[in-house]
Amino acid sequence: MNIKSLLLGSAAALAAVSGAQAADAIVAAEPEPMEYVRVCDAFGTGYFYIPGTETCLKIGGFIRVQGDFGRDEGAWGGSVHASDWDVFSRAYISFDAKSDTEFGTLTGFAAIEFNADNDTDAGDSRIDVDEAYIQLGGLKAGFFYSWWDKGLNGETDDLSSNSEFNSIAYLYDGGTFQAGIAVDELQGITSSPNGVGVEGIVSAALGGVAFDLLGGFDTEVEEGAIRALLSADVGPGVFQLAGIWASDPNAYWALSEWTVAASYRYNVTEKFAITPGVQYFDNVNLSDSPIGAFGGGDGWVAGVTLDYQITEGLATRVSVDYEDFDGREDEVSGFIRLQRDF
Repeated sequence: MNIKSLLLGSAAALAAVSGAQAADAIVAAEPEPMEYVRVCDAFGTGYFYIPGTETCLKIGGFIRVQGDFGRDEGAWGGSVHASDWDVFSRAYISFDAKSDTEFGTLTGFAAIEFNADNDTDAGDSRIDVDEAYIQLGGLKAGFFYSWWDKGLNGETDDLSSNSEFNSIAYLYDGGTFQAGIAVDELQGITSSPNGVGVEGIVSAALGGVAFDLLGGFDTEVEEGAIRALLSADVGPGVFQLAGIWASDPNAYWALSEWTVAASYRYNVTEKFAITPGVQYFDNVNLSDSPIGAFGGGDGWVAGVTLDYQITEGLATRVSVDYEDFDGREDEVSGFIRLQRDF
């Protein structure tokens, strides 16, 4: 082999090695497999699996713009400020996480309100935890709306004095029959910082008729209240009737010794509904306080609520009420609301 052949062979070998090294330098690593978000239909629409888990999450909420009119007062006439109209906006967002366990469905729910109001009412412009609770099967613990929050269709009725507490509750659901009990913290509502309340409910539903019987006992003032609510499909709408009796003012009902309310939601079309309602109060508590007293006199409220579904996710509601109570001027009040749900 001569010098020329040796040099040519060496050059070829060097080029081959260099080419192999250059090729190795630009080879990209295999990408990790991407886990796309999967739809979860085990708990209804709107849920998706949190990547890497078997927990399903649903995010929802609404944006509301509402204008109120009428005297800006407390329930029985305590003046807040002189304005007879007010506009506010609210953003509400909720997170609902669910998964199946050997003990039933495990739920973690949180909802937050963001309120914007230009007036000077304390607390109107704020961020507020609306609900935050854990639920496993029928057992529920945290801050949430109690059974007293349930009312009639429309905006005319008032069927609870307080309906949201830090509570521990258990509800047995037998399909057409339900029964439950709850223990509520009443701190800041009654006279003592150690207030405790107890609720009990039985419900039944058959066909288009449903009935609730609910009771609450305030251990601090040692007084209680009982409420019954009937709902029935009648013609093109829903008729509802409710009544409350209280032994004396307490955390659950403090407005009057007894009251009765009724409403009828008439579904004019799939998008438009009209709901007239009326409520009567006897032996009214003018202080509207759970440590007050029923002071005699009576009052009534009558009104109408109009609901119109503009398009999917966008609706408007208009409510007008007339109030007549002993010891105060008659009043016309209500609101106009535009709401975008998502």
